[in-house]
Amino acid sequence: MALRRSSRIATTIASTTKQAARSAVFTATSPLSSLSPDPDDKPRPTKRKRNNVKADAASGEDDESAPTTQKRTRRRRSPPPEPTPDDFAPRVENRWKIGPHVSSSGGVENSVINAAAVGANAFAIFLKSQRKWESNALKEESVTKFKARMKAFGYSPSHVLPHGSYLVNLGNPDKEKREKSYACFVDDLKRCEELGLQLYNFHPGSTVGAATIEQSMALIAECINRAHKETEYAVIVLENMAGAGNIVGSRFSELGDIIRQVDDKTRVGVCLDTCHMFAAGYDITTKDGWAATMAEFERDVGLSYLRGMHINDSKAPLASKKDRHENIGLGHLGLRTFAHILSDPRTRDMPLILETPAYDAPVGKEKLAWEGMGVWRTEVSVLNRLSGCCSSPLEAEDETPARPAREGEGEIGESEYEGWREEVHEAVKTASKARDAKGRKVDGAGKKARKGKRRKGDEEDAEDEDDDSCGEDH
Repeated sequence: MALRRSSRIATTIASTTKQAARSAVFTATSPLSSLSPDPDDKPRPTKRKRNNVKADAASGEDDESAPTTQKRTRRRRSPPPEPTPDDFAPRVENRWKIGPHVSSSGGVENSVINAAAVGANAFAIFLKSQRKWESNALKEESVTKFKARMKAFGYSPSHVLPHGSYLVNLGNPDKEKREKSYACFVDDLKRCEELGLQLYNFHPGSTVGAATIEQSMALIAECINRAHKETEYAVIVLENMAGAGNIVGSRFSELGDIIRQVDDKTRVGVCLDTCHMFAAGYDITTKDGWAATMAEFERDVGLSYLRGMHINDSKAPLASKKDRHENIGLGHLGLRTFAHILSDPRTRDMPLILETPAYDAPVGKEKLAWEGMGVWRTEVSVLNRLSGCCSSPLEAEDETPARPAREGEGEIGESEYEGWREEVHEAVKTASKARDAKGRKVDGAGKKARKGKRRKGDEEDAEDEDDDSCGEDH
């Protein structure tokens, strides 16, 4: 009996000893042990520190001798230097102000640089995305830079012809839709004035098959009158159209009828597009044809309302009613047509804007035309040489030299025309290997290249990149 009692006591003591040992192990390994007031109790080092200790031990280095790693600071990229006129070839001095519809991607201020890069004396731009009803407001910094660059590069506000949105239809008889167009239209006019520009070009509109031409013309005039009251000085410039479908404005008489219904006639004008005129049936390919066309314009509208022109060749034949722009000299109009247009003093000192296929586009992170734009650069050069080259009775009355004399001054021979045409053709041929007519990259087979992923920071600029230059078939 005494033996059994002593055995039970021994078993109890052993069990108590095991539990105490387990408790000691748990206390040593438990994360709660870090809360112990024991000064010798240290928290377990982090995984990264343990790994560093192991690496130091493997390399035989002491913790104390190991160099401390400093956080790497990212260096901020300094802004590029401000472009100056000295960065580009000098522009030709010419009374005929020729230039393309350039990109304003990356900020409206970039349009000035893009114009200078191709030797332009005039240019056109979109004031916002022409494919959206609403766009972000112009940045104050962009407006300031635009005005500063206009002055630095010697561009006159009267030689810039902004183009309106393709969405706007002021002739739509549906009031709700017309009001949506009107809001977009007035926003553009206010942007013009914010930039200090004087002209604003737009397509008059369409009956959409739901109204007569007369009704739509009255609606367009009514919108112009309203817009004049909401703005200060911008001149609204109606563009003649090719005549397809229910479009208003293919005949000069229609433009004249709209203008007659406008109250403030000092703030309305017309832009004549050579491709549209030809497509609408005005044969301007000869001197006599051009003279007859201008006589009709004087009768139905008035030459005092001519505020600019779009200088485009045509892929489509006479009276086709198809609006298909072609590069200068490569279409149905040919170089001779532009020779007599650019020898007419009535087309001086106004923006003469190329809307021909561009093929190439501005490059680089700043989206400036330091490279590329070879087609427009060539077309501007050829048109400058053409201007003032043909004799005209009106030219003889004005003794002011219109441009520097060209070598072998006089009537242009067929070989000279062919040489200039070949210059444009070669520029197009070279540029089209890398890009299509809208400036989009293509692969070796001439197919549109796949786009990479757009970065988040580029979303704001993307609004302006959507068919930003006007070198396209409308």
